[in-house]
Amino acid sequence: MENETDEALMLAVAARQQQAFRILMGRYMPRAIRVAQRVVRNAAEADEIGQEAFLRIWTRATSFDPAVARFTTWLYRIVLNLAFDRVRKPAFAPIEDAGDVRDDRPEPVERLIADQERRMLEQAMAHLSDRQRGAIALFHMEGLSGEQSAEAMNISAKAFESLLARARDALREQVRKIQDGGRQV
Repeated sequence: MENETDEALMLAVAARQQQAFRILMGRYMPRAIRVAQRVVRNAAEADEIGQEAFLRIWTRATSFDPAVARFTTWLYRIVLNLAFDRVRKPAFAPIEDAGDVRDDRPEPVERLIADQERRMLEQAMAHLSDRQRGAIALFHMEGLSGEQSAEAMNISAKAFESLLARARDALREQVRKIQDGGRQV
């Protein structure tokens, strides 16, 4: 069963075979959480979204049609919809916003630079729209093709190209503003 295709495993999940479901979770839960985290920018919420996505996959397995979409496309669509819904809800400030406790141990310069670049990218991405963050996450961070990303976002390939271009421009502009002294829009 381990070597089965995702679509074959989904047929088994629809027949309520838990082993098939566990295999799909093992293959795709980390990806689901990464995509969710890129949109909601909160690890705990991203984990909850990943769990909710797989709960929906289990409960709605019979509605999956491999003739309409690949499993990964269906999964990403579920994850993105849950993440977009979560972002729209008002929430309490996460504890991560309180800041990190200073670590006085010396660290290599490379790690400091990488951490600074990661924080700058996260800060810049925070200023993008939910859909723009979703497009960047799927295409650049998850490595999906433009067509797969468009399908996952339930838009045309042409609309995805346009969204991705706007997202890249907005991200570039935000990074430039941060580099020019921390000013943000």
